[in-house]
Amino acid sequence: MMGRNQTRQDRDMPDGGDSFTIATHASIAEIDPADWDACAGADNPFVSHAFLKALEESGSVRPDTGWGPHHLSLRGPDQRILAVAPLYLKGHSHGEYVFDWGWADAYERAGGQYYPKLLSAVPFTPVTGPRLMVRHDGETGLAKKALASGMMQLSERYGLSSIHINFLEDQDMDLLEELGFLRRTGMQFHWHNDGYESFDDFLDALASRKRKSIRKERDKVKAAGIEMKRLTGDELKPHHWDHFYQFYIDTYDRKWGAPYLTRAFFDILQARMADKTLLVMAYRDDHPIAGALNLIGSDTLYGRNWGCDGNYKFLHFEACYYQAIDFAIERGLKRVEAGTQGQHKLQRGYLPTPTWSAHWCPDPSFTRAIERFLIQERREQDYLIKALSEQSPFKREN
Repeated sequence: MMGRNQTRQDRDMPDGGDSFTIATHASIAEIDPADWDACAGADNPFVSHAFLKALEESGSVRPDTGWGPHHLSLRGPDQRILAVAPLYLKGHSHGEYVFDWGWADAYERAGGQYYPKLLSAVPFTPVTGPRLMVRHDGETGLAKKALASGMMQLSERYGLSSIHINFLEDQDMDLLEELGFLRRTGMQFHWHNDGYESFDDFLDALASRKRKSIRKERDKVKAAGIEMKRLTGDELKPHHWDHFYQFYIDTYDRKWGAPYLTRAFFDILQARMADKTLLVMAYRDDHPIAGALNLIGSDTLYGRNWGCDGNYKFLHFEACYYQAIDFAIERGLKRVEAGTQGQHKLQRGYLPTPTWSAHWCPDPSFTRAIERFLIQERREQDYLIKALSEQSPFKREN
């Protein structure tokens, strides 16, 4: 396991890069929150110091579960932090939502050791956002290239198989391709606010059959005696998290095995990020039966975890999709990102949207094999996105 390390960077650095110093940090607590957030910005709550620290402090992210923090900080000649990147030494590929199990198997069958690998991402969070994060007054392109070069140097120094940067923004993907990273295309379903004033206003934009179907689903939930509540800020109380956590672990027990997040994580989230948190709770006869966790960005609502104590028809759609749209319209948010997978989201107004990840391997033969795979996969994803877009539930313009 790599420890804290500070070094001058001299590997393939851009012009002027010799004035940078990069350090790795075994905990985000080693970096001042003000410095980190000055680089991360305020738009995306998942890359905030508070969220990443909550993961570590709660024990949800720690080396003995295969998540070893190795965050990067980049300092200029005056030793001020100019840029940062969330970075982990991974002993497996769980909790990433960009699947490379086949790559790992092929690499190890060829005699290599795929794990550990380096991952720049937000643990357990398939949300697009900044990964190479630079102060607004910094030399953005130069600093981002220095961070990426630092990752490559770490990978080579410790003999690691690969670097993976997941759910990154378009401009960073373009920059990383220039440095030799390979682009991988994924897909999610996002809802876009076209200036709607109400949920009914959104429904009016849909084709008649789709509009009627959604109204029927919402009516069925109400007819079942289920009441929905949206809680944020001071409305959130420990007993809400007690119920939600039980729903959360029950869902993991049924579908995926051990849950990633500890109960302590949600207490920390309430204490430090309550105003960025939306918890949708469902009640029947005043008894909580389901919940959906969302985080609130500057212009986007991000749907994350869901859980339920039983099987209630259409409740998942109501709690995770329709309540999120209602909230986004009320707050004037531009988008709702409802997580990974799920073509059923399309008929509920969430449209296919490409996502990106970047991958680098120092082994040329393995790189060529991955590149061939990604070319074919990208063609298939592009075709799928186009085909699904043609099935949009919105009215067609004549």
